[in-house]
Amino acid sequence: MPVDRLLPTQEAEDLLALTRELADKELAPRVEAHERAETYPDGLFATLGAAGLLGLPYPEEFGGGGQPYEVYLQVLEELAARWAAVAVAVSVHGLSCFPLASHGSAEQRERWLPRMLAGKLVGAYSLSEPQAGSDAAALICKAERVDAGYRITGTKAWITHGGIADFYALFARTGEGSNGISCFLAPGSADGLSFGRPEEKMGLHAIPTVTAHWDGAVLEADRLIGREGQGLQIAFSALDSGRLGIAAVATGLAQSALDAAVAYAHERTAFGKRIIDHQGLGFLLADMAAAVDAARATYLDAARRRDAGRDYGRQASVAKLVATDAAMKVTTDAVQVFGGYGYTRDFPVERYMREAKIMQIFEGTNQIQRLVIARSLAGAARA
Repeated sequence: MPVDRLLPTQEAEDLLALTRELADKELAPRVEAHERAETYPDGLFATLGAAGLLGLPYPEEFGGGGQPYEVYLQVLEELAARWAAVAVAVSVHGLSCFPLASHGSAEQRERWLPRMLAGKLVGAYSLSEPQAGSDAAALICKAERVDAGYRITGTKAWITHGGIADFYALFARTGEGSNGISCFLAPGSADGLSFGRPEEKMGLHAIPTVTAHWDGAVLEADRLIGREGQGLQIAFSALDSGRLGIAAVATGLAQSALDAAVAYAHERTAFGKRIIDHQGLGFLLADMAAAVDAARATYLDAARRRDAGRDYGRQASVAKLVATDAAMKVTTDAVQVFGGYGYTRDFPVERYMREAKIMQIFEGTNQIQRLVIARSLAGAARA
């Protein structure tokens, strides 16, 4: 069912209408075939880029949409309601543009950002390593200064869109400790860059997740974003925004699960009446609806703080935690509503349940979100 949204402008309402129309035409008819066959939707990101949906929260002067984050996230939610894997990749693309947009020089932004925001260059975010997931400061991929720039050696893991992306927001070690990590805008065609076979995942099958191997690839010096040693600051700042993206995606996924469960409960009968008219099931659906509405409210609150220039790091962690836990619960309950049919691939709710699980893990596990929130509370108490 359409979500009753409170949007700030008529322009935003028109943008959401365009998104729904495009998602219904280009995403919804293709999702099942690609997810089952685990095939990449060639040409789809060019379509999204041409519609202006890949650079929405970035400045218009560089070809972005100049939209508030609260609007951008609702666009992500609409995409996720049709195809979660694509919405995740759109969120990751936006995340990978953040280092250049926020810390790049004027020359760097002019050179690369317009094509990135237009979707002519699709990006990926390369922070995690096999031994350094949530503990980003433990990464060991090395960027060594050479005459031609920086030689990159090491392995990066869990890269959404890896092997397909045109560029990577790459974080590598240029010194010791947490202040020894730097950020680079690395081309996907770099000599010495290779990729492992795609991970065999529980869900989100249409978009590959891979390991990247950097075997002495040399990046030109102007590929460094910001200062040497500024990488973790850039990465964590980007992740606050990225967590909101995942919160919106999780909310869209949960909304689809709720809609499917409600529709089924209207049609299915038991003991002489529709199952939605049985109080036990009605209460289950009510709890699902409350969880979806609460998830949406938390990510919108954080987004509005971001748009107002206020601190929103804690609220981003709250939104990511609340929305992804809600998605896991709502999709699980949707399978329960369908009964035995929910456990089959005849209905999409089993896919929704599989897709929801990863959202509690990437962009910082939900245990990390609890740690961020707890530390924020401890700091506030000391103040």
